[in-house]
Amino acid sequence: MPIRKRLLGFAFASSDLLIELSPDGAVAMVLGSGPVASVGPAAFQSQPFVDRLTAESARKVTTILKGLKPGGRLGPIEIQMDCGAGLIRRAALNIFMLPELAPNASCSIRYEGPAFQLAATETPPILSPGAFMARARTVLEDPTGGDNLALAFIDVAGLSRPGDTPDQATARVEAVMQSASIGGASATRLTHERYALLRDVNDTRDLAGEIREVGHAEGLNLLVSVAGATLAGQTPLNALRALRFAVEGCLREGGLDNPEIAFNAALARTVQDADAFRNMVKDRAFTLHYQPIVDLRTGAVHHFEALARFSGDNSPAAAIHMAEELAMIESFDLAVAEKALLRLRKPGSGLLKIAINVSGASLSSDSYVQSLLRMTAAAPDERRRLIVEVTESAALADLDAANRRLGALREAGMKLCIDDFGAGSATFDYVRKLVVDTVKFDGKFIRDLERDANSRTLIAHLVELCGSMKMATIAEMVETEATADILRSLGVNYGQGWLFGRAEVEPRTVLQTSAPVRRRGAVEAWG
Repeated sequence: MPIRKRLLGFAFASSDLLIELSPDGAVAMVLGSGPVASVGPAAFQSQPFVDRLTAESARKVTTILKGLKPGGRLGPIEIQMDCGAGLIRRAALNIFMLPELAPNASCSIRYEGPAFQLAATETPPILSPGAFMARARTVLEDPTGGDNLALAFIDVAGLSRPGDTPDQATARVEAVMQSASIGGASATRLTHERYALLRDVNDTRDLAGEIREVGHAEGLNLLVSVAGATLAGQTPLNALRALRFAVEGCLREGGLDNPEIAFNAALARTVQDADAFRNMVKDRAFTLHYQPIVDLRTGAVHHFEALARFSGDNSPAAAIHMAEELAMIESFDLAVAEKALLRLRKPGSGLLKIAINVSGASLSSDSYVQSLLRMTAAAPDERRRLIVEVTESAALADLDAANRRLGALREAGMKLCIDDFGAGSATFDYVRKLVVDTVKFDGKFIRDLERDANSRTLIAHLVELCGSMKMATIAEMVETEATADILRSLGVNYGQGWLFGRAEVEPRTVLQTSAPVRRRGAVEAWG
């Protein structure tokens, strides 16, 4: 077989179309197939090559050809070929100027996917920021979709300004974004010029080029930039969480009245706060303070709750909420457990018992439980001095799986508690599905006990419910003796609040209170 035919075989193994361009850009020779079945190679012959490209791609190729020198090679270059009837086909173009053929240029074209209708307006309307957040949450919670998820920010200058009535150009630009998003319905307009969309991480379509093409067709010169969500080295999934957290912050604070400033500031603040939190956990740059939980019947300290304290005026609640939203809470929960265990191991702490909080988000996989068991494996007796309080600040998505994980801690000797009972919508599901030892009533039910008969009736029924399920009860925010007396009369087992002591750097077992005391400084067992 002649070498020429062999070389052609190699060329077509990697390309769909081979063309040679004369110095004026006309097609001097063509071999292969057209961009769609109805357009054959003959349609290219002796015609300007750029006539077969969209306007944006034509400008790109013209600029490249003007600068090409003998021996020069460029590519692959992403282009869009005009197939007629409103159809576009993406392709990769390689250009080489063989010295002996100069000034003619040799090109190979490989098609990328089937032809499609550019910016068809039948796509669903673009989402509002609030609807986008709901969509983002749905995608995040899909166990099969997270690994292939990416996030893109697209800035488009030159469309309608604030107050303008949406026009056809805007509708077509937004249709491009929707068509490129997950499910064809995962794009939002964050500000007047900035969009965001969820897309498949393997989708490499030239969004900027398609949007510029729409603008050209509408007589607009759009300035378009596309950026991925590589926020502080985060994965696309965590970057999306940062975006969601920032936008929700804007919505809460009413910042979308001035969206360009508010959103960018919120996003920058979120990234900065996330970095600071991550470094704080890594360096263990926080302290634990210990607040006593007291037996209401005897007045003796039963155990202490470990409460995190950060430097400065930063609110632990706000930082923990951010950590839950950005999937950073598990490392923090384990760091808290590590510090609490170090305190249990101090000389003279043999009777000390400490409760540590764990977010529902940390119980979404086995890793938290496995890590805590490893941390206590060398000294199993420490497990009997730990209570794990499950908070509802981040709801448990799979209660059966969470109960199985918590059961492993319980079997190892740790006690379990449902924290802030009544604070969240899933509270009774927690009590019904989770096998625990103790329930802690949220302070909002306790602070009005002295003047609210309904609150007293509610607590009485909750105590009866928990007793029937063999669960002890704790009341938080106990601030007066009168409240403590009511709780005792209702059968609540333990109390926590300023009446008995604030959280302090060191556990204080001797309390300054007039509550009944059996033995000053005594620390009771769990039994």
